[in-house]
Amino acid sequence: MREFNYSAIKEQKWDSDILGLIAAIYKEAGKQELYLKQQPEALEKLVEIAKIQSTEASNAIEGIVTTSTRIKQLVEEKTTPRNRDEQEIAGYRDALNIIHESFDAIPITRNYILQLHKIMYSHMNNPMAGQTKNVQNYISASYPDGHTEILFTPLAPYETPEALDRICEEYNRVIGNYEIEPLIAIPVFIHDFLCIHPFNDGNGRMSRLLTTLLLYRNGFFVGKYISLEAKIAKNKDLYYDALGSSQHGWHEGTEDTVPFIKYILGTILAAYKDFEDRFSIVEEKLPAIEMVRKATLQKIGRFTKQDIRELCPSLSVSSIEGALRKMVAESEIKREGSGKATCYYRIK
Repeated sequence: MREFNYSAIKEQKWDSDILGLIAAIYKEAGKQELYLKQQPEALEKLVEIAKIQSTEASNAIEGIVTTSTRIKQLVEEKTTPRNRDEQEIAGYRDALNIIHESFDAIPITRNYILQLHKIMYSHMNNPMAGQTKNVQNYISASYPDGHTEILFTPLAPYETPEALDRICEEYNRVIGNYEIEPLIAIPVFIHDFLCIHPFNDGNGRMSRLLTTLLLYRNGFFVGKYISLEAKIAKNKDLYYDALGSSQHGWHEGTEDTVPFIKYILGTILAAYKDFEDRFSIVEEKLPAIEMVRKATLQKIGRFTKQDIRELCPSLSVSSIEGALRKMVAESEIKREGSGKATCYYRIK
């Protein structure tokens, strides 16, 4: 089995891109702390939206889907799962809620990771829930002509429990003694977790839950208000490209984690920027029409009612709909489509 020594990370020379991303994230995290003190009530609406988006996006990346209405009802616990996909969605919701509420009481150990995995499958009968894999798994790509190519072979099942223990020990050691910058240690840990691929199923979703957990435990709370999973889902190809580039040589300990670190840091920073945009709208006590007008000015091209709701979390759906109707009537924006396919774009 390969060795894990996170102390070696401090010997690495980081380029200006990574150093710039880290500096920018710390700056944005400081601003967010200030914003939260100023408008805590208005921003609580963002939490509800982020939970729904995170649950929907993280499952959709793995091909687990249901309707937007059902997702919302499941996340708000106003309905029960109807099928396997909805059972998996409900399990992700439960695990995410526990992280939101108790992140500081969830140590980074193999046993706690197994417990989170078990919770993720708590709504279905999965005999491997909360257990490491019992068969060799592979990371592969399927092509249009029907053939499949193995891109990466993770650790064997018999090596997996010890490897999970080792990466948890290494992470806790370098974070505990302030040896490694957390924004470097977190993506390195997640990358190792994905290369180990410890479960028969659910590795991608678990990696995203763990990313949120590790960020919270280090004081980076952007994922509470802006869905990191939705950001990853929007750029899924970039995510897989970065992961693939960083996996070469992993078994020998010669991998280059820089592409994956840059991707994760870029995603975190983009989420903080989104948070700032949304705060700039809710911080002023504006009438609904002015708030919606300000939100539309941040959109380029077509946008939906949901896009505006994300930017104006303090407004009710009916207030947003009324404001959009008024702006259409006054020829500020144009409406296209109908029903769920309705979208808008600015004329002026």
